[in-house]
Amino acid sequence: MLRPDSFARVSAAAVVPEQIIAYVRAVSGSRPRLIHSCIAYQTGTELVLVGYPLYDPTDETAMAAAVDEALTLPELSRLTVIGPARPPQAPVETRFGEDCYSLLPLPPSSPGQKLRNMLRRAARELTVQSGRTWGEEHQTLVDQYLASRSFDPGTIHIFRHIPGYLAASTGSLLFSARTSDGRLAALVVGEFASLETAFFMFCFRDPLTAPPGSTDLLLSALVDEAVSRGHARLNLGLGIKEGVRFFKRKWGESTELPCFQGTWGIEPPGLARQLSALWAGKNQ
Repeated sequence: MLRPDSFARVSAAAVVPEQIIAYVRAVSGSRPRLIHSCIAYQTGTELVLVGYPLYDPTDETAMAAAVDEALTLPELSRLTVIGPARPPQAPVETRFGEDCYSLLPLPPSSPGQKLRNMLRRAARELTVQSGRTWGEEHQTLVDQYLASRSFDPGTIHIFRHIPGYLAASTGSLLFSARTSDGRLAALVVGEFASLETAFFMFCFRDPLTAPPGSTDLLLSALVDEAVSRGHARLNLGLGIKEGVRFFKRKWGESTELPCFQGTWGIEPPGLARQLSALWAGKNQ
């Protein structure tokens, strides 16, 4: 069990982005709270439980214990769980999305010839800068990306709050790739608040000005930064779709951390305590 004074240890032990408290608070405004060995975020009577126990993100038993504790909250009306498995307390009709985080060991293995060629070409045409200042040109790149395709409201909300996240998290770092005439061709946001895991948080590129390998060049800079800080792994994020998974596979073999996400309502709110007691009774 974690004490309420342990929030700083949550980000320091983070393995998934949702455990970076400054990031989640910046994009959601939710209040963090400790539930068993997991971090959770509350907005009103709704709770998002990040069911990756801080001492072992694959411990499904500890995740279930955290869900059980969350269900004792008398005010709870809606619960979302993100974790390594479907929690046993979820109603059978609850739909869960399934994906995997890719965890790249650091330092990574030597890149293949094709990737090396792309990095060399991009390096000839671009200059990489790092810092935490988000300018109008960075926002324009994000706006162009949002206008180019359809996104769900939650994704749009997160993208709109990247500047606030950079301002709030001292562990964040913005990598910018510029052409010879100074134009912004691509950007990547990394996060280094965790002691062992670095994070590849966001990336955007201008399809008109960014040469092939632009994002790879920025990811290479992020990897170098993580290695210099002593991180043991890089969380490349969720697979989402095949194109994203292919991009990540270019960087070498990685381990996968399952990600299940589902939401269910508790009506009336007091029923949560009864369900928790019933579940506990079944497992005694």
